[in-house]
Amino acid sequence: MELFKQQREILNIAKPYPFRLESEIQKLIEANTDTIFGIEFIRTEFQVDKYRVDSLCFDHENNSFVIVEYKKGNSYSVIDQGYTYLQLLLNNKSDFILALSQHRKKVLDVKDVDWSASKIIFISQSFNAFQKDSVNFKNLPFELYEIKRFENDIIVLNEHRATSKESITEIANPNRQSVISSVSKEVKVYDEEDHTQGMELTVKQAWEDLKDRFEDLNDTELTPKKHYISLTLNNKVVAYFNFRKASITIEIPRGNLNPDGSTSRNYFTLDDPKGIAKEHSWTWKNGTQGTIYVIKFTPKTDLDYLMFLLKQKLTNFLQ
Repeated sequence: MELFKQQREILNIAKPYPFRLESEIQKLIEANTDTIFGIEFIRTEFQVDKYRVDSLCFDHENNSFVIVEYKKGNSYSVIDQGYTYLQLLLNNKSDFILALSQHRKKVLDVKDVDWSASKIIFISQSFNAFQKDSVNFKNLPFELYEIKRFENDIIVLNEHRATSKESITEIANPNRQSVISSVSKEVKVYDEEDHTQGMELTVKQAWEDLKDRFEDLNDTELTPKKHYISLTLNNKVVAYFNFRKASITIEIPRGNLNPDGSTSRNYFTLDDPKGIAKEHSWTWKNGTQGTIYVIKFTPKTDLDYLMFLLKQKLTNFLQ
């Protein structure tokens, strides 16, 4: 990916300004995990047995741990290290729970975390072809990001995404099979088919038609989770899609009402002349009221009108 700097009508290639040390990348990422990945930074250089986790983080949306590893050079195996660290996490749950409890200043239990959604994020200034190919399998609990720094402190993160439909459990090297099988019993990466396989054909076709409309929404992304598929913009949730046999329940987060009467940032009111969105709310222990809009999506739903509603949430984020 080329990055250009505009000077009037002339484009000049931006000059790269590589990181000299792995620690520079680590310090930058740890200070911005929420902005970049939508996850909370817990602890740096977390020691467990003979291993040391570079950055321990927590994903509140999935209620799961995320390990971030920073790499310099191309001599290591992403697959081997990734599964080793996931096995470390699963075999030492109490150590990770203790770290999270100390961070939150609250006693937590192993059952308070969804271990099946655990994942590893690898960050490097470059990955070679072998490393990229080694993770080119569907549903791997790993993410690879190449980070580049350019003049004027411009930072670019590019995610390498798998394109294969094959599962690593089917063709894994026998020497790795035991570790992969052990981890796969507890960790699962969900895909769209996990949500759509039991749907009526007419509903599934309506979903495909709706997805086609999403292609016109710049920078948005559909991400399958354990219980739903989320539509996000820069790690901010636009809508949740909960799949049923004959319909899809769409939830659009409205925001929070605080006990003092104030509202959370980007709290908004949906302009819904047809009244197809129903407001739902709940109250947390601290008195804060959460609110969402709920829409029942069926093959009869007006796609143009639905997109009119969803775009209001997108506009709200950009204000």
